[in-house]
Amino acid sequence: MDNFILFAGTANPTLAKAIAQELHVPLAASIAEHFPDGEVAVELLESVRQKSVFILQSTSPPVNDHLVELLAFADACRRAAASRITAIVPYFGYARADKRHGRCEPITASMVADLLQAVGVNHVVTLDLHTPQIEGFFRIPVDSLTAVPSLHQTLRHHLPPDVVVVSPDTGRVQMATQYAQRLDSSVVVLHKQRKSSSETEVTRIVGDVRDRPCLIVDDMISTGGTINRSIEALLNAGARPEITIAATHGLFVKDARAKLTHPSVQAVFVTDTVLPKETDWQQLQVVSVAPLIAAVIRRFQTNGSIGDLF
Repeated sequence: MDNFILFAGTANPTLAKAIAQELHVPLAASIAEHFPDGEVAVELLESVRQKSVFILQSTSPPVNDHLVELLAFADACRRAAASRITAIVPYFGYARADKRHGRCEPITASMVADLLQAVGVNHVVTLDLHTPQIEGFFRIPVDSLTAVPSLHQTLRHHLPPDVVVVSPDTGRVQMATQYAQRLDSSVVVLHKQRKSSSETEVTRIVGDVRDRPCLIVDDMISTGGTINRSIEALLNAGARPEITIAATHGLFVKDARAKLTHPSVQAVFVTDTVLPKETDWQQLQVVSVAPLIAAVIRRFQTNGSIGDLF
C-alpha cells in the first residue's frame, strides 16, 4: 500500500482523519480555501506523480462549494500526473435529481457524473445512493456501498424483539428488507404522495403495525418532513409510541431536529457520511463508516474483492 495517497476536502475532516487512522497513513497535505469573491482554490502540497490517489469529499451542504472543491482536487491530481483518481463521495449530492418531472428540467445527477468524469476521475465510491440508476450516468466504475451492516451492529442493541421495519416510501423497500432480514423482522411500506419538492403526504400503509414498535429506515434525512409524517401515520394506525429512526445520511437542514424531536421517538441513528452539526441532541447517535471506507481502500490497493462489503 505504499503507492497511494489520500487527500481530504473540507466537507468532513473528522471522517477523513478516522479513515486515515484506520489505514495507518497520514492525510496528504493540501490547501483548500476560498478567494474573497467565493471562488474555490485548491493546491496539492505533495507529489502525486504515478500514484493512485483517493479524494474523500462528501457533496453535503453547502453542496455546490463542496462539489466544485472535489472537481478542483481531481483536476489538480490529473494535471500532476496521478496514475489513477478515485473519488470517495460518502454522500452524493444531487442524487434526488435523477429524472425529469417536466420537459424543461435538468437531470442534475447526470450532469454531476459528467463533470466528475471530465476532470479525470477514474472510479467513484459512494454509500447508499438515493436511486441505483445513478450508476448508469457514469462510464467509469461506480461502487455504491451500504451502511446497513454498520448501522445494524449498533441498532440491534437498542431495539425491542418485536420491532417492525418501516419503509417510508416504495423507494426504500430494498433497504428496509435488508434491515428486516438482519433483525428477523417484517417490513411495512408507507405509500406517499408528493405535494411539492419539500412536502409529502402518507396515503396508505401496507402491513400491520398495531401494538408494534417501529424502526423507520431511510437513505437520508434532509428536512425531516417525510419522517415526521411517517411517525404520525404509524401512530394513527395503532403503532406503539416506541419509534426508532435510522438513516445513512443525516443532513438535518432547516427545522429537521424540531420535526424529529417527537415524544414517541426513542433514538435517531445516522452515520458520519455528513459531518454532524447537532452536538447537543441527546436522541442522536452517530455511527462511523470509517472502517468500511478504509476496508475498501485497502482492498483496492491489494486488488482484493469488495463484493462482501455491498
